[in-house]
Amino acid sequence: MEFAIKEINNRTDILPNITLGYEIHDSCSAVPVAVKVAFQFANGITPNISMDTSCPKKANVVAVVGESGSTPSIGLSRILGLFGIPQVSHFATCACLSDKTQHPAFFRTIPSDHYQAAALARLIKHFGWTWIGAVRSDSDYGNNGMASFLTAAESEGICVEYSVAYYRTNPRSKLLRVAEVIRRSTARVVVAFLAMGDMRIILEELSRHNTPSLQWIGSESWVTDQDMSRFGLCSGAIGFGIERSVIPGLRNFLLDLSPARASKSTLLTELWQDAFGCTLLSAQADQKSGAACSGNENLDGIRIPYTDTSQLRITNMVYKATYAIAHAIHGLVCKDRPESLSQCNRSIILEPDQVLEQLKKVNFTINGNHVSFDANGDPVATYELVNWQVTENGVMEFVTVGRYDASQPKGHEFSIHKNITWMEGQSQVPVSVCSESCPPGTRKAVQKGKPVCCYDCIPCGEGEISNETDSVDCVSCPDEYWPNAQRDECLPKPVEFLSWDEVLGIVLAVFSIAGACIAVIVATVFYRHRMSPIVRANNSELSFLLLFSLTLCFLCSLTFIGRPSEWSCMLRHTAFGITFVLCISCVLGKTIVVLMAFRATLPGSNIMKWFGPAQQRMAVVAFTFVQIIICILWLTLSPPFPIRNMSLYKERIILECDLGSVGAFWAVLGYIGLLALLCFFLAFLARKLPDNFNEAKFITFSMLIFCAVWITFIPAYVSSPGKFTVAVEIFAILASSFGLIACIFAPKCFIIVFRPEQNTKKQLMGKGQ
Repeated sequence: MEFAIKEINNRTDILPNITLGYEIHDSCSAVPVAVKVAFQFANGITPNISMDTSCPKKANVVAVVGESGSTPSIGLSRILGLFGIPQVSHFATCACLSDKTQHPAFFRTIPSDHYQAAALARLIKHFGWTWIGAVRSDSDYGNNGMASFLTAAESEGICVEYSVAYYRTNPRSKLLRVAEVIRRSTARVVVAFLAMGDMRIILEELSRHNTPSLQWIGSESWVTDQDMSRFGLCSGAIGFGIERSVIPGLRNFLLDLSPARASKSTLLTELWQDAFGCTLLSAQADQKSGAACSGNENLDGIRIPYTDTSQLRITNMVYKATYAIAHAIHGLVCKDRPESLSQCNRSIILEPDQVLEQLKKVNFTINGNHVSFDANGDPVATYELVNWQVTENGVMEFVTVGRYDASQPKGHEFSIHKNITWMEGQSQVPVSVCSESCPPGTRKAVQKGKPVCCYDCIPCGEGEISNETDSVDCVSCPDEYWPNAQRDECLPKPVEFLSWDEVLGIVLAVFSIAGACIAVIVATVFYRHRMSPIVRANNSELSFLLLFSLTLCFLCSLTFIGRPSEWSCMLRHTAFGITFVLCISCVLGKTIVVLMAFRATLPGSNIMKWFGPAQQRMAVVAFTFVQIIICILWLTLSPPFPIRNMSLYKERIILECDLGSVGAFWAVLGYIGLLALLCFFLAFLARKLPDNFNEAKFITFSMLIFCAVWITFIPAYVSSPGKFTVAVEIFAILASSFGLIACIFAPKCFIIVFRPEQNTKKQLMGKGQ
């Protein structure tokens, strides 16, 4: 401050020919002392103020630079604000001081902790730390700063395992409790919102005992303090510090200190004697305390914090505060005189409230640093991200690795442009989480009684996925999609139907074609031996028609294989129904012919004329025509159609034919069953009629197989899932068809091919040996 005022007094562009004066007081970081000094600034140096003493209207000063701490600044501001005396602090960062209703005359050149708290929360979020510890100073600075940080951390989804407070005047028992909490915690990252003195005491205590490696995140009060670098416990610490700056000429001003000047100040005397290890010969010095200083000591030859101007951070805030007040005074004294600054009104009597109003308007740049205040008296918040790195020589160095600028657009305030060295010299970012991240395919389930950062990873439910890490909820796949095995992606459901290229489809198709070929072979054999007694005796016309219908029955099963379409759905059930009725009608006709033939042998019976070949053909056509009518009505009113069945299986789609009308389907089956039962009943009656080759026996067996197959088909059809429903229906068609051809035609073919000697009329009439 002394340097800045000296520089201003020597300038011609600011307050020309006007000399600024000043008073410097030490509050000793004590609120009572700060309040006492505030009254002195407001009322002069009168030591005693009683109820009978009137305060003068004119303040002793027009502006104040300070205080350093937030708590003394609050006490100072409450007094100075009553008198309208502007106060510009260089190091009080408590966000509470931005409240203009409580602190109307307070300004500062250092950013509010509101911005630092937001920056710290963004920093922690950036590195994926969700489980942290927090320690703060039990003061306005620490409590308000930590409150702002916890609010920002909560909005970023960060959980705090513990939050403890300590102040340097607290009993040692509390210090031990704080240290023990830090040691026992599972969080590997600790945010320390502490004043420099409090941080030093805690680190000293932690250094005395075995403390696990911790990643320290520091506030601006200690993260750039050179004296703290001696604690190896904080190696790799990072935090936001005030931007480093250069003040030209300051080092020379500091070095221009002689023993005579130093002896005039208690503070400088102590500095001089500590730096050179000697005693100044002055009225204040005790000559018995050590060797006397020679007077040839030179500060330029030693390296101490006083002469180190490489880390001008808080120092620059004082420099800017002093210049801000000077610019405000200049705006009042030299207003309306832009062309001739030398004509400033030197006789003007300034009131503090005038300077207060003018401070709100200051806007200038000094040494490349912009200075202005917003409506809350705060500057634009900019920070350097500082990392404690150990050099090859083993020296702790503060390296700027990033920046935070609150004036940038949202989401672009924070940037990192250098590599960071972490605790114990690690190059990998340390991990500090209560629970490991939940991979895609799972969701987070908060553990009962614990913070939201402590959770279990629960696999997504059936039909649900999560395709992000740490998903809170799983989402259901669309109807035609199903999760993959990892449940992190929805894939189209496989479409299932009885296809031509799968084993089951191939096997059924082979049996179907084989059955049709067998029917054709039997028909060929019968045709070649059509004049033989066994063929003629068994109604060759109905036999050929029956073989033709059996061939169609075998082939109609092929319509059930392949992707269902509108035509295949309509064809498969109607073709099956009509061909089977045609088949059963022929068998029924043969059964009736057998019965009628034995009736005709009775004396005086002429029944065969009522059931000759023409009547047989008409009966077959009539029985088949009824089924054709049922199928036409079915296709007209409510035909079968292809559907995508997604209710049977959740994980796949069954492509199948909807029956359209269930009643029509069961009417078709019921009609076939009715004819089959009638045929079975008639054949059963004729099974013991006298003849060496009674066809009714074989028809009885064939109908018995037919009925057994279709009776078992019904429950199997209803209970079979998916494509197996179609397979069951094909199996029933093939089994009943093979049963008919085996029972009715196999014995005849055997005699024709292998026992031709039995293929005689005598044998058929039962007269052969």
